[in-house]
Amino acid sequence: MPEMRFHVRWPDGRREACYSPSLVVKDYLTPGESYAVDEFVEKTRTALHIASERVREKYGFACSSALDQLARIEAAAERQAPGGRVTVETFEP
Repeated sequence: MPEMRFHVRWPDGRREACYSPSLVVKDYLTPGESYAVDEFVEKTRTALHIASERVREKYGFACSSALDQLARIEAAAERQAPGGRVTVETFEP
């Protein structure tokens, strides 16, 4: 199963390389685009749950790395000031 990283810049300027066990993130995010924090969280939540389910279908168990990544994204989002935007910088295979 092809995995990937998507690199983001949070509104506070912090950069993060996020993990997905599937390329499905490409269906939800676009490099160079910025998203309101809540929208970014919702899109990544959807994509990472789909990715985790793809792992379950193939291997019989959910992907804990995808769910851990989602937890880190949700925690980072809570630390952002209202009205901020998350920029998706690049995808890395």
